[in-house]
Amino acid sequence: MPTKGVRALEALADPTRRAIFEALPTAPLAVGDLAKLVGVTSSAVSQHLRVLREARLVMMRPDGNRHLYFLDPRGLGDARDYLEQFWPSALAAYAAALSSARTETTPDTNAQRSSG
Repeated sequence: MPTKGVRALEALADPTRRAIFEALPTAPLAVGDLAKLVGVTSSAVSQHLRVLREARLVMMRPDGNRHLYFLDPRGLGDARDYLEQFWPSALAAYAAALSSARTETTPDTNAQRSSG
């Protein structure tokens, strides 16, 4: 069973869901507004929003006869927490690659002295 962080990443893997998600940071939007912005039907947006809600990436609040959707920080926190477990090994690999690159590109000081 995937963790919450993996569910968030899986939800954002779809380009249409990602476009919907990326449309929401500035202000809450209704399904029809999102459909116009993303260029898909309202029905398709509703289906994508269901997945985003299940991944805790968006929340909904009623506003009269429509629903407004906005970002849910819990899903981003879940994804961040999931990815942070890999950060120490990624930094170690980066440090090793830098060290290796320096070793390969550092001119031999003895060779410089004998040629100069």
